[in-house]
Amino acid sequence: MKLDKVQISQFRNIESATIYPSAHLNVVIGQNGSGKSSFLESLHYLGFGRSFRTNKHRHVIQSGLSQFSVFAECSDINNDNHKIGLMRNNKDEFLCSINGKRSQRIADLVSQIPVQIFTPQSTELLLGSPSNRRKFLDWGLFHVEQSFFNLSLNYSKILKQRNALLKYKQTGKPVSNDEMDYWSHQLAIYGENIDTYRQKYISELKMIFKRISKQFLPEFSLEISYNKGWDSSVNFVSALREKLLYDTRMGYTSIGIHKADIKIKADNIVATERLSRGQLRMLVAALQLSQTLHLFESTNKSGVFLLDDIGAELDEDKRYHFIDALLATNTQLFVTAIEKSHLSFVEKYNDKKMFHVEHGHVNEEQ
Repeated sequence: MKLDKVQISQFRNIESATIYPSAHLNVVIGQNGSGKSSFLESLHYLGFGRSFRTNKHRHVIQSGLSQFSVFAECSDINNDNHKIGLMRNNKDEFLCSINGKRSQRIADLVSQIPVQIFTPQSTELLLGSPSNRRKFLDWGLFHVEQSFFNLSLNYSKILKQRNALLKYKQTGKPVSNDEMDYWSHQLAIYGENIDTYRQKYISELKMIFKRISKQFLPEFSLEISYNKGWDSSVNFVSALREKLLYDTRMGYTSIGIHKADIKIKADNIVATERLSRGQLRMLVAALQLSQTLHLFESTNKSGVFLLDDIGAELDEDKRYHFIDALLATNTQLFVTAIEKSHLSFVEKYNDKKMFHVEHGHVNEEQ
């Protein structure tokens, strides 16, 4: 899906903006505080229903106002037109519209346009908690496997039910073995299915990553491994039985796909301990590019990629390679930079548009 027209209203310092982006490369230039990152943030909402800068949606609404909106006219691989929009207000209410049909389900919105983002904070994928890596993994599956979202939703509901029973049992109140076994079996059914999808996805991603990582970090031998979240020598329901006393004492389910993690080693050493901060940025770029290529090769889908402050994050040689590889997958790319000196690479591309942001005004350069 490509963005043909974007309308932003009352979003941070952008009171109102309408742009008609290129289907391929879009370059956004502006000084710090001008609104260029806010522009990318508004596009991020189309793909995630949330910000990449704050967990408080009301902080995104322009000061003194009660809501913001982002609307886009899009075209898919068959050149069919779609109209997609969302609104969030200061009561934390969410509403989206897809081709005139309203919904309050974020999943209905984010399934439309695969959006990825690379920012100065992207190293948190590696340095942060395992939940960051699970989100990375599940983003790919969400856009590749149609049944994955419902499997995840059901797993989460059952996990809450089992945790409620464990919390109840923790207080010494009676819970029948049959009831606990039932919810454990249900959790295992969905957990095993999700794990099968994840294992397959990681296996496919590894092959692409092996090729890409040699281009970004040729000086290292990089390997990805996946920890499913329980002892791989036993099935999930058996592992749950073995942990029941511990889980009862803790009051929650301590194992499962909600505890899974991705590990990356460089020369057989944990990557976060072996690589410099700059090299970790290269590693994240290689992971995201691998995911974009997997999406394109397995589904023929193309999405939107947001690359914030390119001059700070990638050296000149890596900029060329990253952008070439993204555009080769028919990705629609939005790149921000403070200085035009960081953008010498754009001269080689014909199908592009340049935008300038100042004081919240977004204008296309002619």
